[in-house]
Amino acid sequence: MLGTWADAEDIVQDTYLKWLTVDQSKIKNTKAYLVKAVTNNCINHLNSLKTKKEEYLENFNLSGMIDMHIDLDLNKIDLGREIAAALNVLHKKLEPLEKAVFILREVFDFEYEEIHVLFDKKKDNCRQIFCRAKEKLSRKTTALKPEINLPTNFLSNFKDACALGVSADFLNILKKELNMSS
Repeated sequence: MLGTWADAEDIVQDTYLKWLTVDQSKIKNTKAYLVKAVTNNCINHLNSLKTKKEEYLENFNLSGMIDMHIDLDLNKIDLGREIAAALNVLHKKLEPLEKAVFILREVFDFEYEEIHVLFDKKKDNCRQIFCRAKEKLSRKTTALKPEINLPTNFLSNFKDACALGVSADFLNILKKELNMSS
C-alpha cells in the first residue's frame, strides 16, 4: 500500500506501540482492530506525503531553475580535462592495485568475480581493496597539484574503454602498473 518496505515497517511498529497502550479488554475482534488500525495509519501517511508534495510543488521556483541553467554555460566545461584531473587524483591517492580495482568496479561495474580472475586475488580480498580505495579517496588531503602525470596512454585508453567497452589494451595498462609497482 505504501510502496516501500521501510514505511510499511514503520507503520506496523507504530501500530504495535499504540496497541500496547490501548485497553485491549474493550476490543472484541483483535485481528479486525489491528488491520483497520494499520490501514488507517497507511492512509494517513499517504495523505501526509501528498500534502508535503503539494507544498513542495507550490514553493518550487521553476523560473529560478531555468535562469540558473541559462547562467550555467556548459560550453566552459572541458570534459577531457575534468576526466584527466579525476584520474590524476586516483593516480596520486591510490596504489596501482587499488586504482585498478576501483576503476573496474566503480566505473565499469565489474563484478568481484571478474576482478578476482584478472588480478589473481581472492574475491574477499578484492572487496577489501575496493573498500580501502573508497576510504582513501574520501579522506581529506591537502590540495593536489593540478598537473597531470598519468602513465603513457592511460587517459586515451580510459576514454576508449568508456566509449567502446573495456579493452585488452586498458586492462594491460592496469596490469603493467601493477607489475611496475611490485
